Amino acid sequence: MARRKTENKKLAVLGAGKMGGILLQAFLSSGIVAKGDLRATVAHEKRAETLSRQFEIPVTQDNRSAARHADIIFICVKPQGVADVLQAIRGELKSDKLVISVAASVPTGYIEERLGAKVPVVRAMPNTPAMVGAGITALAGGSSATAGDLETACKLFETVGKTVVVDEKHMDAVTGLSASGPAFLYIVLESLAEAGVKVGLSRELATLLAARTMLGAARMVLETGSHPALLKDAVTTPAGCTIDGILELEEGKLRVTLIKAVVKATQRAKELLFS
Repeated sequence: MARRKTENKKLAVLGAGKMGGILLQAFLSSGIVAKGDLRATVAHEKRAETLSRQFEIPVTQDNRSAARHADIIFICVKPQGVADVLQAIRGELKSDKLVISVAASVPTGYIEERLGAKVPVVRAMPNTPAMVGAGITALAGGSSATAGDLETACKLFETVGKTVVVDEKHMDAVTGLSASGPAFLYIVLESLAEAGVKVGLSRELATLLAARTMLGAARMVLETGSHPALLKDAVTTPAGCTIDGILELEEGKLRVTLIKAVVKATQRAKELLFS
């Protein structure tokens, strides 16, 4: 099967909430989709009117109509709302269309079963740093998705950051780590900033130092390819101040607490569809 290209493809974002809105903005800003080829839906009429004016595209409450006029359909509703959306649009979907779902915990098999036809489905898990183009999105293809479908999905999500393709069995773990992870890191960042205030820095300066330190540490891991433990050791000089700080972190069980947070979030991700 030939690769799908985004050029001249019509897209519909069903559920233009937080992530759906981020994707709409990115698609328009990047130019990967022509404004005339993009439409969206939301649950409330006033919200539809607001977004239609903001993005200058058709935004309605009619999922079926949006799917009918699209080649690529993004499902961006909450997990509990996926079944209703699929019921509404199933009559409009054929094998020449592509469905991309960002609904956490919803397997591709669940979507395929409810669509009935051999419609290619790609499951995606982006995270909120996508808002500033610094996201990471994991993608997994369903039983009818081709390499070309995954390539198309990657190209679209690269407008909001980096992408990785994974086996679908890992998607709940991705949700627990990279989708929930920003919240965990914001707590770490906030705590570092509070500590800066405690030792005499202004809140503005402490927050800047904490944020830039976290950003720089992440870039060191990505750009050097070194294991985080080696980079930590490079900062930790004998009898210095850093080792005293690390001792406090170990006594406070920060390491095990973060591990348990990701494990717990992963477990919860497996339950969202049925809760």
